[in-house]
Amino acid sequence: MRHRNKKKILDRARAPRQAMLENLATSIILYEKITTTEAKAKAVKPMLEKLITRSKIKSVHNKQQLGSVLHDKKAVQKALDVLGPKYKERKGGYCRIIKIGPRAGDGANMAQIELV
Repeated sequence: MRHRNKKKILDRARAPRQAMLENLATSIILYEKITTTEAKAKAVKPMLEKLITRSKIKSVHNKQQLGSVLHDKKAVQKALDVLGPKYKERKGGYCRIIKIGPRAGDGANMAQIELV
C-alpha cells in the first residue's frame, strides 16, 4: 500500500523515473525553459530547487553532488557559475510552471517550466 507516500511514480520503475527526472533537470539548467507534461514538471520542480540551492555555494563537495545528478559537465558549470550567483539573494522559488493546455496527440496536459 502507498499510504502517505507523496512521490509521483509517473508510470515508470524507479531507475527509469530517476533518469528521466535527472535529464529534465539537466535540460532546464542548460536551456532555462522547457515544455513537458504537467505531471513531470511538478515532479522535477523540487529536485531542481534543491540543485539550485546547492549551487549557491561554490565548493568541491557541491560540484560533486551536482555532478551526481546532472550528468553533463556544462550543466554543472552553468549551475555553479551562472545560476548560483544569480539566485544568491533569493531564498527559494527559482522556477515557475506555466500551464499550456492539452497536447494535440493524446490530450496530455502540457506545461512550461522555466527559471525565474
